[in-house]
Amino acid sequence: MQHMKVDEAEVILEALIFASTRPIGPRQLGDLLEIEPELAARLVERVRDRYAERGIQLRSVAGGYQFVTAAECAPWLEKLGRPMIHSPLSLAGVETLAIVAYKQPITKAEIEHIRGVRVDSSVNTLLERDLITEVGRKEGPGRPILYGTTEQFLIHFGLRSLDDLPQQDEFTDELAAGEGPEVEAPET
Repeated sequence: MQHMKVDEAEVILEALIFASTRPIGPRQLGDLLEIEPELAARLVERVRDRYAERGIQLRSVAGGYQFVTAAECAPWLEKLGRPMIHSPLSLAGVETLAIVAYKQPITKAEIEHIRGVRVDSSVNTLLERDLITEVGRKEGPGRPILYGTTEQFLIHFGLRSLDDLPQQDEFTDELAAGEGPEVEAPET
């Protein structure tokens, strides 16, 4: 942080996160500010604390940081006329996405075997929404396409990484008991 004060570094870091179109991580922030990634992460925490009770918040997502509007502000943003995306995935799409998220990399045939139905439409929808992507080809006859989740998947669901997915036993016990898992809507 050559000749840069901490306050100045925080202001620059804040501007970098704001201007970035994708989540930006501590390593990249450190490189840009010419500081250690650990120091960049500490500065991010200071910025996050300043925004904690504001209409704009700093969240960790997809291995980086991103500014988002606070969820409780959504009704006012809608009044402003900002289009809010309200088209949820179909149940088939959610099931297919969950299978990909937990079993990736996975082929379409493997998804169909688990679901017991064809998944062409669901896979196409998930590809169009950039929630899944082709990650390679499986060795074997026909070399079928392998699918995995994307950074957009992490962003959409507010996850730092796939490690933040609930453990399968956390919600299978609830389903067996007749209870549904609690799911929070992603922040806007």
